[in-house]
Amino acid sequence: MVSTPAARTSTAGPAGTTPVLELRDVAVHFGGVKAVDGISLQLESGLIYGIIGPNGSGKSTLIAAITRLTPLTRGELLLDGRPVHDVAASRLAGLGVARTFQTVRLLPDLTVRANVQIGADARSGDEAPQRRGPAGWLRPRAASPAVAEAVARTRLEGFEDHYPSELSYGTQRRVEIARAIAMGPRLLLLDEPTAGMNQTERAEISALMRSMRTDGLCQLLVEHDVQMMIDTCDYVFAMNSGRLIAQGAPADVVQDPAVQEAYLGRKWRDHARSE
Repeated sequence: MVSTPAARTSTAGPAGTTPVLELRDVAVHFGGVKAVDGISLQLESGLIYGIIGPNGSGKSTLIAAITRLTPLTRGELLLDGRPVHDVAASRLAGLGVARTFQTVRLLPDLTVRANVQIGADARSGDEAPQRRGPAGWLRPRAASPAVAEAVARTRLEGFEDHYPSELSYGTQRRVEIARAIAMGPRLLLLDEPTAGMNQTERAEISALMRSMRTDGLCQLLVEHDVQMMIDTCDYVFAMNSGRLIAQGAPADVVQDPAVQEAYLGRKWRDHARSE
């Protein structure tokens, strides 16, 4: 049974504060397919937000649009009040945006330390290190203090000189998050960061995310594990067919009839009636 703790907070920040991220009528259409269709929302600093929805609801497309990997059909993106919907994806790191992907994207020929250093270099705007080998893998610079901090935050001490192939899947995921943290972001987007993890590994990622709230970091999480969303997030958005169908405290959203119908199914509807 999924537990539903008391509501935490809403998106509303202190009066007069500028949202870390604001979306205004954002749409992404692929021909006649409206993958994202008119999404407006605001994200505040120091909070963890989640997006839930069935496969094909537009969650990952929305993340791709926010990070400028997918062009908008219409709408506006504002980062700390600054329009960024025309900013190239390569410039977002310098503006304080970091992300992870659904699949692990570590450079296999680099150590954990060197993979995390790439994140620190991206934020500082340093040019890529010199290349080596027939595959052109990046040769790392000396590790910066941001790398040591990110390694410590993600409990990767002792793995710094390991290569990705030597790590478990869950540890590889933590390396990806460490690389994103090393960028020193204001906004961190995580696309299914616990996919393929066991329950213990998921709990560790949830605890890591909650610990980063004290830094004022705004986090946006896409995840299929509803219980993790309830346990981790302060505020949840539910999507279906490219639109928002519900939003609010996690415990309230999972009880919403529209969400249960679209995503959680009959089992959840029956569970809600029995509460």
